[in-house]
Amino acid sequence: MRSPLTLEGAKRLREELDRLKSVERPRIIEAIAEARAHGDLKENAEYHAAREQQGFTEGRIKELESVLSNAELIDISKLSAGSKVVFGATVTLADVETDEEKTYQIVGDLESDIKQGRVSISSPLARALIGKHEGDTVVMQAPGGEREYELVEVRYEA
Repeated sequence: MRSPLTLEGAKRLREELDRLKSVERPRIIEAIAEARAHGDLKENAEYHAAREQQGFTEGRIKELESVLSNAELIDISKLSAGSKVVFGATVTLADVETDEEKTYQIVGDLESDIKQGRVSISSPLARALIGKHEGDTVVMQAPGGEREYELVEVRYEA
């Protein structure tokens, strides 16, 4: 099954991939070469740290390449779901108890970033919201118990 990914999310992931390939990879290769020049590799902490970083970076490159090649790109600006919540929707929720409002966009798993207000389509919050309409009340299981939200606004913006 192909994973959904917004066009903006795909752009961010491509930028990260380009940075890893053009900046990080050459920097790590240089660090390994420099550490090798210091001699005995068994007790060379810089060499081992650079090799570890290389493994992490190469793994991330492979992950990004795989995700981008298998993703189903969705242009949110072309969605016309109206007030119904579907993938890509930006929703404003009001906590029923506190009246505090929060805004989130429902995005693919790899592009989610709660600090940026992007929640994964597979998160409990997104699963509770999918299919709902503006004005609906949404009950979600949170670590501290049930939370109730009113769905104030649903919009689709790229």
